[in-house]
Amino acid sequence: MRTIDWVDGAVEIIDQTALPGELRVLRLHTVGELIAAIQSLAVRGAPALGVAGAFGVALAARVHADDPAALGVAIRKIEEARPTAVNLARGARRAAARLPLGPEAVLSEAYAIRDEEIAASKAMAFRGADLITELCGARPRLLTHCNTGGLAAVTVGTALGVVGELHRRERLAGVIASETRPLLQGARLTSWELTRWGIEHRVAVDSAGPFLMARGEVDAVILGADRICANGDVINKVGSYSHALGAHRAGIPFVVVAPESTVDVDTPSGAHVEIEDRGAAEVTAWSDAVNPAFDITPHDLVTAIVTDRRVIRVDQGERP
Repeated sequence: MRTIDWVDGAVEIIDQTALPGELRVLRLHTVGELIAAIQSLAVRGAPALGVAGAFGVALAARVHADDPAALGVAIRKIEEARPTAVNLARGARRAAARLPLGPEAVLSEAYAIRDEEIAASKAMAFRGADLITELCGARPRLLTHCNTGGLAAVTVGTALGVVGELHRRERLAGVIASETRPLLQGARLTSWELTRWGIEHRVAVDSAGPFLMARGEVDAVILGADRICANGDVINKVGSYSHALGAHRAGIPFVVVAPESTVDVDTPSGAHVEIEDRGAAEVTAWSDAVNPAFDITPHDLVTAIVTDRRVIRVDQGERP
């Protein structure tokens, strides 16, 4: 099952806001519908957003084929639908570069991006499983944050793909899924995927993670990224930085798994990244709130970055 795909002239997605209660597929026929799905987190996860950006341009190319001005506006709206993850704008721009060749060429490029992300997930699963085994030995106990499975990456996943591969190798002792407030992507989505894969796991509140590490119940933290900066700073779901601090204090690896499409060498560090604010309504209905969707994990807290092409040992001075 694919998180996002092009089917008979429309974009089909698994509506992640309905999980785990309902497995619902949405058909998106317009750019407006796609943008709404992106902003509501019906489709989310850096690799899946890159594919969404490309398919969005394919939709726009069909609807606005004879109106270049409207087409340009639609593409900009797609690129800016969520500002922090680099994949969304990158996927949209790559597909848009094919516009001079016509709508079918744009769609062909979007298909290529989709297929590349699927292949990248498989490569990361093998490469990451090898690294975790090297760092932690046989049968590690892992803590993960947010959702990094097939829901975030078309199929297989990034960090959760590594977890699945270790399970297939019978090299996994246990998984703790951090619940990931305020929208509970860990408790809702990661738990749902792990259950479907037959992987035993426990859900922990976000703030418990560092304490569980200190108590010796976690051998490594493994999570994804929405953007990896040139110096190795990692932009990921808010709460990641806290887990990195906990891992550093406990002396355990903090491993980031993300495709090369998430590496942004044009952004020097996390200080140059716009962090999306999701607004107070997701947190509380009776007072003001601060609700950053992402945080920045400094590179000196990162052990390694695993992509589909390489392992970057940040702890040994390597940089993207």
